Amino acid sequence: MDEKGPIPTSVTSVPATSKTAEPNAVAVGAVGAASETSSDQGAHGAPEVVAVGPDGAAAGVGPDNAGGGGNGSTTVEELEQRDQAWYAYFKTKDFWMVLALGQVLALCITGTNTFTSLLANVGTNIPAFQTFFNYVLLNLVYTSYTIYRYGWKKWGRLLLKDGWKYIILSFLDVEGNYFVVLAYRYTTILSAQLINFWAIVIVVVVSFLFLRVRYHWSQVAGIVVCIGGMGLLLASDHITGSNGSVATDELKGDLFALLGATFYGLSNVAEEFLVSKRPLYEVVGQLGFWGMLINGTQAGIFDRSSFAGATWNGAVGGYLVGYTLLLFIFYTGAPILFRLSSAAFFNISLLTGNFWGVVVGVRVFGYSIHWLYPVAFTLIMLGHFVYYLGKSILGEARKPWLGRNQEQGVAGVGTAKRRALRPEALV
Repeated sequence: MDEKGPIPTSVTSVPATSKTAEPNAVAVGAVGAASETSSDQGAHGAPEVVAVGPDGAAAGVGPDNAGGGGNGSTTVEELEQRDQAWYAYFKTKDFWMVLALGQVLALCITGTNTFTSLLANVGTNIPAFQTFFNYVLLNLVYTSYTIYRYGWKKWGRLLLKDGWKYIILSFLDVEGNYFVVLAYRYTTILSAQLINFWAIVIVVVVSFLFLRVRYHWSQVAGIVVCIGGMGLLLASDHITGSNGSVATDELKGDLFALLGATFYGLSNVAEEFLVSKRPLYEVVGQLGFWGMLINGTQAGIFDRSSFAGATWNGAVGGYLVGYTLLLFIFYTGAPILFRLSSAAFFNISLLTGNFWGVVVGVRVFGYSIHWLYPVAFTLIMLGHFVYYLGKSILGEARKPWLGRNQEQGVAGVGTAKRRALRPEALV
């Protein structure tokens, strides 16, 4: 959980406000830094940590190299220029970790959908309330760790200074979950899944307009190929009649699905932005803290009648535990994927969820696999490779809003800044 990781030499803390100051003002001596920054350790946020060279200068922070590279260290920009081949990213361990993590998250979503179906089959339909336990668990684990790292006083300042950002993030996340689940009550599964593509559009447009992300032609092509693969999955569902349900109010359901997809897309971009600048434990802890309050309030208002009429037994308890644990893993892994890749890649990774759902359903619900499913899955995975054609060895880990050498970002797990400082690190 240590976002900064072990530093091979002595360290000096540089306040976050120094990141945009003149380079000469940032390069401080080892003796002066200790006294000047010690009084600021209680300030909001985890300070950046940089290695101190033998001459007392902060390694990687200097007039010739803002954000990295001084005293023999490597800058993010230099690291990115090492290999310019079109297949450069495919040769890195980061690419394969991104690919694997995306499928782990897709499997987590498949698992939560399976447990939701099992709950519905026994008469327990409490979409808002069952998600509440996930936010509680996230809060218990990550907020507790944040308080351990920051202390109560500093954590309180975090709530006062940045709480509004996390309230917005949590609201978007809670409402995305709520409206998508609500949509399935009124419209067909096929219709709701088609509208969920809107989340990818939201992510791409918002990232382009507000985060200065510029998409390579291969990324656009990769997204199109993945959507084509998902189209085959939906076509297979339609052919076999497994897309399901009869719409009770298709217009209302489609509007709910559109709203849910919009909230999902916005929350993905917001979380990618926040975890690039702040420690992972802080972001996930705040998401759990505020999500627990928002989701709990919403569940208390809208799920009371469903809760009273639900079936409660040992099996239901087991389903809820499984659902909560899988969602906890999902919410823990998603920020790492946002750092290593992007909100856009995160969304296309989840498109394989339908395939995994049928694989699980063969065992749990007695489904059969149509021949188009393996073809569609292969096409979606091919789209993942197309997406990263021509990318550097950093892939999408280098974020355009953090500066040339990521000087405005945190050196946490999965970041380009950490890769430059600790190239030997696993992630």
